[in-house]
Formats: sequence, C-alpha cells, structure tokens
Amino acid sequence: MDDGATDGPTDAASPETGDALGAMLRDYRETGAGRELIERDDGWLGVSAGGEFYFADYEAWPEPDRRALDRVEGRVLDVGCGAGRAALALQERGHQVTAIDVSPGAVEVARDRGVDDARVVDVADVADEFGHGTFDTVLMLGNNFGLVGTAETAPDRLRGLATVATDGATLVAQSRDPVATDDEAHLSYHEKNRERGRLPGALRMRVRHERVATPWFDYLMAAPDTMAELASDTPWELVDTIEPEAGLDPAGGDYVGILTIEG
Repeated sequence: MDDGATDGPTDAASPETGDALGAMLRDYRETGAGRELIERDDGWLGVSAGGEFYFADYEAWPEPDRRALDRVEGRVLDVGCGAGRAALALQERGHQVTAIDVSPGAVEVARDRGVDDARVVDVADVADEFGHGTFDTVLMLGNNFGLVGTAETAPDRLRGLATVATDGATLVAQSRDPVATDDEAHLSYHEKNRERGRLPGALRMRVRHERVATPWFDYLMAAPDTMAELASDTPWELVDTIEPEAGLDPAGGDYVGILTIEG
C-alpha cells in the first residue's frame, strides 16, 4: 500500500516552516482573534477551528464533546491538547491530567492557562515517555483520533497508547466518517486515495497561520467500522459510539468512539 510519505506540493511562495498552531493560539490569547488554515496535498485549503474553539469553556462545547467527557475516569492522558480546554475542564472535575501536543506553542499556552502537567510529546512516542499502566483514560477529542496517522501507523500508535494505559482503561476518540459528504473536492480526494490503496479518509496535510506552516503530516478521518478495524490488532476494542443528537450535525459523520481494554 502507498504510505503517502511525500512532502506535499511546493511553490515559489511557500510559507515559512514552523509552529503554526502555536502561533495562532498565542495570537488568539493576546488579541482574541485568529484562525488556522488546513492545506491538503492536493492544494485544497479549508478554514479549520478558530481560537474560540480551542479556548471554549465547557458550557460552549459541542454536545458530543460534553457527553464524551462524562466517559472519562481516573488519571487522564489528553492527546493533542491544544490550548488545554479539555485538560482544564477535567482538572476542575478533580482528575489528574497529563496533556501532550507536538506544538510547543500550544503547550506553552496550555501551561499559561493553568494546565498542571503539559508536555511536548508526539503520540508516536508515548510508550517511551510514560510508564506502563500510567493512565486510566486516553482522551483524543477535537478529531484527534486522526493523529494515529495512516492505516499502517495506526496499530502501532494504538498499541503505544495501550502500553501506558491500565487494564480496563478507556480510549475516548473523536473522529468523522470521511465519506459523509457531498463535496466534490473531498469525494475526488477519497477516490484518489482508493486508487493508491489508501483509506478514503487518509489526509496528507499541514496547518497554516499567516505566513507560517507546519511540516506536512498524515492525519486520518475514520468511520466507526474503520476505527474498529484499525483497533482489532491492538488491545483496544470499540464498544460504543457517541453520536450528535438529531439536527446538531448538519454535515453528518461526526462521532466519538469509546474503546476499552479488557481488564
């Protein structure tokens, strides 16, 4: 299968490589304004979540996110913490939370906002960073199940998360069914992925903010059956999904997967 390990397109006006997410979060914290752009390797550009999403109080969260937080127990590993919205909400509930992100700027902002334990760690490296059986819950809100990368890297990353989780632990992982769309740009991209032997929701992308862009990376949107299949060769098992209430997901496809390790 094609692992999609290309650098992405190049052009004469390429932005400076750097911590685009961290720059956006710092700008938003200072000015109250800032959005991130998602650039895909086929040239598609989309406006992603603005700073208001990353800094939102619990009461302003999307309804599935609030329900997902109720599935959290014990010590928590918050993967892809951003500005720390989930970590802060969980600390207020009395949880011991370790928040990780590959963005140094995001970790800096999360610490400044009061996250007790925020670290620059890649999800691929959690087994080297933390001890066996450290966490009772692994949290991947904000579509952060996508950080498993590709169909090829997902099992290893899920096994790494299982290594640092306790027996009976829960993985709360948000994702999206990529084919729940009628956007021709997305459908065409899905078809090209299939032609290359990749999952339709496999993205090669980077995050941009003003004239700064992250390096290109792989990100995966996975329907529930795909999430279950990717987990099938790991200690995790998909046991439930949290779907938006009727009318609250007009585009369709969003959900939170609940996976567990048998104790």
